[in-house]
Amino acid sequence: MERIDDLGVKNLKLIQDTDLFCFGTDAVLLSAFATVKPNAKVVDLCSGNGIIPVLLSGKTKAEKIIGVEIQKEPFLLAKRSAELNGICGRVDFINCDAKGIKEHLPSGYADTVTCNPPYMNGNWGFLSPSDKKALARHEITINIDDVAKISAYLLKCGGYFSMVHRAERLCDVICAMRKYKIEPKRIRFVHSYLQSAPKLFLIEGISGAKPALKVLKPLVIYGENGEYTDEVKRLYKGENC
Repeated sequence: MERIDDLGVKNLKLIQDTDLFCFGTDAVLLSAFATVKPNAKVVDLCSGNGIIPVLLSGKTKAEKIIGVEIQKEPFLLAKRSAELNGICGRVDFINCDAKGIKEHLPSGYADTVTCNPPYMNGNWGFLSPSDKKALARHEITINIDDVAKISAYLLKCGGYFSMVHRAERLCDVICAMRKYKIEPKRIRFVHSYLQSAPKLFLIEGISGAKPALKVLKPLVIYGENGEYTDEVKRLYKGENC
């Protein structure tokens, strides 16, 4: 079932289908965390229904934002959302396997690459490649190493790579980033509640940079009353974290 959601940022809206994978708080956090400089060219991998490119179009002064999505249905929703918001041209989408991005974009194209990838690794038994939600949740067609390799190809030297992932995959992410010479520079752990262990982390690396990792203060999603914290409310309104 389709619906149109108001994103709360510059009157932007997103078309979603509840039969497919709908965006969550992690996408909002990543769009607030990523470094996107004025006139930057941005590529969003595993773009789904286009939530991150649409949000970045309102939050940044990027010159061009391209979302890459392997599944046809969410790709078409993303294209329609761009049309609905009047941002076609500045925001575009490519329907392809990200591992084949060389056929669409040149090396060193991007100033920033973002990715909210499938979180679950491959050790979950049989998962049908035709299961649309499984493709969004599980590493069926792309994994962490793939994401880092593709991002290294796309980034200019000194370009920014930003990702959100599950806390238990932190070692995998850092190892993959360093393998492809994307040096981790900022990390922020995301906690559901102040006293709980982190479930997610936001990480940013710079292509070709020297080692020096800054650990930021924790980001807490819910207060004691079960509502979003003031910071998260501000992030939903378009502020950066």
